[in-house]
Amino acid sequence: MGKPTRLTSHGTFFITTQTYNRRRLFQTTTNAELFLDTLQHYRREDHYKLHAFVVMPDHIHLLLTPNEITIERAIQLIKGGFSRRLASKLPIWQRGFTDRRIRDRQDLETNHDYIHHNPIRAKLCQLPEDYPYSSAYRLTTPPAI
Repeated sequence: MGKPTRLTSHGTFFITTQTYNRRRLFQTTTNAELFLDTLQHYRREDHYKLHAFVVMPDHIHLLLTPNEITIERAIQLIKGGFSRRLASKLPIWQRGFTDRRIRDRQDLETNHDYIHHNPIRAKLCQLPEDYPYSSAYRLTTPPAI
């Protein structure tokens, strides 16, 4: 079986995307909250199921399952929606994103934990639930595919 292509619309994906030149755009509370609002907006519109996320100062990690759209379209909505709302004259995002398809429950849990522990590795907090721009901060139930 060959490597799945990005054009596959079903499946759960671990996504990473960076700000332009790794600018610490999300170090500002207003920008981080605007990104979270954008992320939740498209989730509420049922474009994807959002399993976990973290907004780091210069990049984001997402664990999501697109609903009847491609992974490219889901990321286009998120990045484009945020860019429009921010209305900056400066570039906001690096081109593209990296994605990796989640293979099974164990893979999902491993990536879920990676996302939630990212702020600890970056020394931004001591516990995942202390970082306000993460799904760990709002976590009430374990992840599901």
